[in-house]
Amino acid sequence: MKRILTTFLAASALTISAFAEIDITVMSFNLRFGTANDGPNHWDKRKEMVAETVRMYNPAIVGTQECLDFQADFLVESLPEYRWFGVGREEDCTSEHMAVLYQHKIVVPIDSGTFWLSETPNVVGSISWDSACRRTVTWAKFYHIASKSSFYFLNTHLDHKSEPARVGGARVISEYIAKLPADLPIILTGDFNAIAENSEAYSILTGSGMSDAWLTASEKVGPAVTWGAFKAPDLASNRRIDWILSRGKVSVAKCETVVFNKDGRYPSDHFPVVATLKLGN
Repeated sequence: MKRILTTFLAASALTISAFAEIDITVMSFNLRFGTANDGPNHWDKRKEMVAETVRMYNPAIVGTQECLDFQADFLVESLPEYRWFGVGREEDCTSEHMAVLYQHKIVVPIDSGTFWLSETPNVVGSISWDSACRRTVTWAKFYHIASKSSFYFLNTHLDHKSEPARVGGARVISEYIAKLPADLPIILTGDFNAIAENSEAYSILTGSGMSDAWLTASEKVGPAVTWGAFKAPDLASNRRIDWILSRGKVSVAKCETVVFNKDGRYPSDHFPVVATLKLGN
């Protein structure tokens, strides 16, 4: 697969494309590290269910979090209609990938890259604000084959411990998005480790012109919680930390928190989020 690293500011120079309406389904899916010591929930015991979840919803694009290269490789081997790209977050580009899976007969990444959520986003492996881990964004400018139109897709995972890192990361993302062409739709997926509607990271991103698919969807399905620790969702919880945001001419027909399971066994410790979108409306 092709993995491309470009500079933080490169996207601002990309060619603007003419636009026609696009109907597209996207998914945000924290897979849980494939090497985590999860006992009965270890990757090897649930990877087929992860592939089944993606197959069931058939998204054109999946933004994954906590994805290691062998997990992405397994998914595209199991789901041959998909390909993937991304790089690891460490200085040698190993460890967590913000891997983006895409159906190559529907969309094609015509430009892509990764930047780090730090005070120096262009520096590979950079880290700031007492972040517990290095954090990244992987992005692409996608060409939609049927409509001959383009849009941007970004995927991220904010820090799980440091509030300053979440805030700093949200600001870096907002600054990056502000430099993208104003007339092309933008989709942002991620595990933000911050509660929607009740966190500074959320306020920064939505305050910069991004809309929350869960709030704007014509139809909502599933609970308003996206973290379950491999258990059934706590319906009293508001821990909606996995979001799909967008900017520009984007309408949301449906947004769903996926609680698919088999006999109480879940594909991940997070519930995937799926949105059916119309771009350019």
